[in-house]
Amino acid sequence: MSERTLDLIRRQIQESRDGLEQGWQLLLRQGPSQIQFWFIALAVGIVAGAAAVAFREGITWLQGLLYAAPDVRHIHSHARTLPWWWLMALPVLGGLTVGLILNRFTPDGRVRSVADVIEDAALHKGRVEMRAGLASAAASLITLSSGGSSGREGPVVHLAGVVSTWVCERLRADAITGRDLLGCAVAAAVSASFNAPIAGALFALEVVLRHFAVHAFAPIAIASVAGTVVSRMVFGDVTEFTLNPSTSLTFYVELPAFLLLGLLCGVVAVVLMRAIFFADEFASHLQARRGIPAVLRPALAGVLLGALAIAFPHIIGVGYETTSAALRSELLFHEALVLAILKVVAVAITMAGRMGGGVFSPSLMVGALTGLAFGYVATSLVPQYSGSGELYALAGMGAVAAAVLGAPISTTLIVFELTGDWQTGLAVMVAVSLSTALASRLVDRSFFLTQLEHRDVHLAAGPQAYLLSIYSAAVIMRSKDSPRAAPEAACRELIEKGISITPDTTLEVALPMFDDTGQPFLPVVAAAKTKGAPELLGALFQVDALKAYNRALAETAAEEHS
Repeated sequence: MSERTLDLIRRQIQESRDGLEQGWQLLLRQGPSQIQFWFIALAVGIVAGAAAVAFREGITWLQGLLYAAPDVRHIHSHARTLPWWWLMALPVLGGLTVGLILNRFTPDGRVRSVADVIEDAALHKGRVEMRAGLASAAASLITLSSGGSSGREGPVVHLAGVVSTWVCERLRADAITGRDLLGCAVAAAVSASFNAPIAGALFALEVVLRHFAVHAFAPIAIASVAGTVVSRMVFGDVTEFTLNPSTSLTFYVELPAFLLLGLLCGVVAVVLMRAIFFADEFASHLQARRGIPAVLRPALAGVLLGALAIAFPHIIGVGYETTSAALRSELLFHEALVLAILKVVAVAITMAGRMGGGVFSPSLMVGALTGLAFGYVATSLVPQYSGSGELYALAGMGAVAAAVLGAPISTTLIVFELTGDWQTGLAVMVAVSLSTALASRLVDRSFFLTQLEHRDVHLAAGPQAYLLSIYSAAVIMRSKDSPRAAPEAACRELIEKGISITPDTTLEVALPMFDDTGQPFLPVVAAAKTKGAPELLGALFQVDALKAYNRALAETAAEEHS
């Protein structure tokens, strides 16, 4: 090849590099166009879907290794053949490993899950904690593989958030783009995890972003489809559960029974959620009182789980074998009742032990067992108008899960896509609607939002409440050197009366102080380091605080209705 030809090739390569560099800089300065964003959503969907598949495959491999199970889909049946001491030891060893991971790689020794993703979408521009998120995924994988009783959707959703956060940092994405990318990643992960593309997209909109903005729907749908394709390339186009063909309503007069089932499932969902919160508070109190090291907390929970698993291996892992048995009416009434109670206890222990995992899969199992038990009673009372017990199990599964997640639309669709049964929609929708309506009034709308309320993060009331916690006085105040600063003498006088705030005081605290004091401004002082007079930094004016709040509300409304 001649030197002239080589020079021409080098120039073409250099020009291509320069073009790519210019395009990348333009993307960073102006953000992606709509078409570009769709391609980015596709890439995020593929990666997030692959991460969800890898997480699921990791659980299958490790659980099969630890329990020596030839098929982990029948882990409960296989566990009965294992020595009792091994069933006891596995959750303890798993808990000890989880404690070491979380206390080394997270600041508070707590697993990150869906509630954290919801918080990060609302308050942190769609960015999640990457280091803590990866550690949480590892801890949840070990928990679910070694006898913990929880679900895989929580860690999968946060793992997807880690993927979108990495992309956001590379693109220097603004808040709206960051939230949309987070929604894309979550939709893809949920779709890949459950082979449910429609429900995955709606889950991201309904639960994580908490709005149905048109501008976000297309990229989220693209990512959801991409995640599903990745999943089907690995697992095939198969449903998670297989129902008997007789699952159908026999007569519309049976619908009132599903109204009652919905109310019962709403109560069961509240019991499940409150059991988790009570167990967590009790464990924290006991840990503080006894001086138990945080690293041992998961291991101690593992002791209790191991003791339960010896007699009832049904509590191990996500519980899909038992859920499938309930959906096929292969359990007796007393078995369904006892296993539902024990699953609630096991999930509460797992969560209280800070072991990792989510609540969606356990709520499916508890709901299916509750529905089956109710179905036995209903069909025995009026057999001439009753369908099969499987239909009650299916409706109960959706009703409890919807109430726990606070997501009636996406949960109903997940149930349909998990089972492939679209003919029983009336029964499922009736039960889901009533269970969600009841439970949302007994907790703060959902398990995740109630979790956040326990951490003093108020998202359940909507943006008019949580936006107040975003802005601090440091961002809005007028410094004492500002041309429009508050009179220093007036500020000193208020400080002497004990009326002042610090730079990190949020509008959530400051706005009520304006009403209580009747003052047009509040002095902002540095945190006291000595016993002398506090250093005056400036003042927060009520009019400035209200303007900032109004701008935030307008921006949120514009995003949600765009």
